[in-house]
Amino acid sequence: MVLLHVLFEHAVGYALLALKEVEEISLLQPQVEESVLNLGKFHNIVRLVAFCPFASSQVALENANAVSEGVVHEDLRLLLETHLPSKKKKVLLGVGDPKIGAAIQEELGYNCQTGGVIAEILRGVRLHFHNLVKGLTDLSACKAQLGLGHSYSRAKVKFNVNRVDNMIIQSISLLDQLDKDINTFSMRVREWYGYHFPELVKIINDNATYCRLAQFIGNRRELNEEKLEKLEELTMDGAKAKAILDASRSSMGMDISAIDLINIESFSSRVVSLSEYRQSLHTYLRSKMSQVAPSLSALIGEAVGARLIAHAGSLTNLAKYPASTVQILGAEKALFRALKTRGNTPKYGLIFHSTFIGRAAAKNKGRISRYLANKCSIASRIDCFSEVPTSVFGEKLREQVEERLSFYETGEIPRKNLDVMKEAMVQAEEAAAEITRKLEKQEKKRLKKEKKRLAALALASSENSSSTPEECEETSEKPKKKKKQKPQEVPQENGMEDPSIPFSKPKKKKSFSKEELSSDLEETAGSTSLPKRKKSSPKEETVNDPEEAGHRSGSKKKRKFSKEEPVSSGPEEAAGKSSSKKKKKFHKASQED
Repeated sequence: MVLLHVLFEHAVGYALLALKEVEEISLLQPQVEESVLNLGKFHNIVRLVAFCPFASSQVALENANAVSEGVVHEDLRLLLETHLPSKKKKVLLGVGDPKIGAAIQEELGYNCQTGGVIAEILRGVRLHFHNLVKGLTDLSACKAQLGLGHSYSRAKVKFNVNRVDNMIIQSISLLDQLDKDINTFSMRVREWYGYHFPELVKIINDNATYCRLAQFIGNRRELNEEKLEKLEELTMDGAKAKAILDASRSSMGMDISAIDLINIESFSSRVVSLSEYRQSLHTYLRSKMSQVAPSLSALIGEAVGARLIAHAGSLTNLAKYPASTVQILGAEKALFRALKTRGNTPKYGLIFHSTFIGRAAAKNKGRISRYLANKCSIASRIDCFSEVPTSVFGEKLREQVEERLSFYETGEIPRKNLDVMKEAMVQAEEAAAEITRKLEKQEKKRLKKEKKRLAALALASSENSSSTPEECEETSEKPKKKKKQKPQEVPQENGMEDPSIPFSKPKKKKSFSKEELSSDLEETAGSTSLPKRKKSSPKEETVNDPEEAGHRSGSKKKRKFSKEEPVSSGPEEAAGKSSSKKKKKFHKASQED
C-alpha cells in the first residue's frame, strides 16, 4: 500500500500532511472538491503529520527563494527525512510546484506527484491552514504572508538606479517621435513662408536653420546690409548669407500682412524650441547609454544601441538573444514575409543604421552584418552582467569590426579574438579600479559632509539646551521674591483681623520726620533679609489671657512704628492716658477762668 503525503509551503513554515490511500483519493475527486470548503469533511481526508516553523523572516525568505528556484533547502530536507517513512518506494509525495518536486525526487528519492487531486487538496489546506496548526490564527498567517511577500518582492526588484534601461527606452522613443514632428512642422513652415520668400528654400536645406531664418528675417523687404552679420551667424556661411540678401532683393514672392508674419514667426519659434529640446534629449541619451551600456554604445553608437534595447524590451532581454536574432531585430515583417513566400530572408534589421554596413561593399554587407551582430551580442552581455561596466570591451570589439572590414576589402589578416580579449581584460581591470577609486572618494566626501552637518546640528541643539536652564532659573527667581514679601504682611493681617486678639488702636498719628522714615525703611529692609516665617494659623495661636494678647499685639505694632511714637499695649494703659489728658484740659480751663 502506497502512503500519500502532501507538502505545503506557507509563510510561517513547512507542513507535511497525510492522506488516505491513493486508490481511494484518486477515485473520489468530486467528493474531494465538495469537501474542501467544509472543515469537518476535510479533516476526514487530511491529517497534519508535522509542522516546521521558520525561525525568522530571513529564514523564511531564504526558503521562499529556494522553492522558487527549485532547490531543496536544508530545513525542507530535514523535515522530509525525519517524518516520511524510510521505505521510499511506498511513499508518494504531493507537491504544488513541479520544479521542487523534481528536485526532491532527484536528491531524496521520493516519488512526487503534481496536479489533479493534489491541487484540490492543497487548495483546501490553504483555506483551512490556520485551523490545522495549533496556535496559529488567521490574522497572524495573513501578516506573515504580507511580510514575506514584501521582502521577496524587494529582493527580486533590487537594482542600481544609475543602470535603469527604462529611461533609455523612453528617451529613444521620444527622440524618434520628435524627429518626425520636427520634420512635419518644418515642412509646414517652408510651405507657409515660401509664399513670401520662395528662394530661401533652395538656399537653406536644414530645417532648424530655415525656421531660425524665417523667424529672424520676417518681411524680406526689411532685410538690408545691417543684418548681414546676423545672417552669417545663423547660417555659419558668408556665401549663403550674401545669397539670401541678394535673393531678398529680387524675390518673386507675394507680399504678406503683418498678422500673417506674426503667426509664422510664432510657429517658427515653436519649431526652433523643439529642435533645441531634441538636442538636449540626445545629450541626455548619450549620458544614460554611457552609464547603462557603455560597451554597446562604443561599438555601434548610442542611437542604434538604444533602439536595440528598446526593441528587445530591456538590456537583459537583449543579452539573452542569440546573435542571429540580434542581426534581424527590427525586420520581423520582412522575415515572416520571406518565410511565407519562401524568398530570401533579410540580412539585417536595426543594425543597418550603423556605419559599418554602409561602408561595406554590396557583396560583403551580409557577412559584416552577421559579424557585427555577434559582437553586439557579446557587448550587451558584458554590459548586463558586469558589476562595474566600462567601455573598454566595446572599443576593442569596434577595433575587431574595423579589422574585419579591412580584411574584406584588402585581405589583411585581423588579430585573433583571444589576444584582443586578453588585452581588454587587463585594461578593463585598470579602468574598473579607477572607477571604484573615484566612487570611494565621492563616498568619503559625502560622509565628511554628513558628519559636518550632524556636528553642526549637535552643536546647535547643545546651545539651545544650555540656554534653556538659565531661562528657567530666571523665571523661578521671580516667584521666590514674591513669596518673601508675603510673610511680612500675613502676620499683620492675621493680627489685625483675628477677633480673638483684642488691642486698641492709637487715636492720633504723629507726622514722621525724614530721619524717622529712613530708620523705618532700614528696619523694613532688614526684616526682608530675614528668613521666611511660617504662617501662623489661628488655631495654633489661640490666646486665653487678654494680657498676653495685648502684649503680642503691642510687639507687632512696634515693628511698624518707631520707638518715639507711643503705642498702647493694653486697655488699662489706654484708659489711664485718656484720663490724664482730661485732667490736663480741666486744669487749663480752670486757670483761664
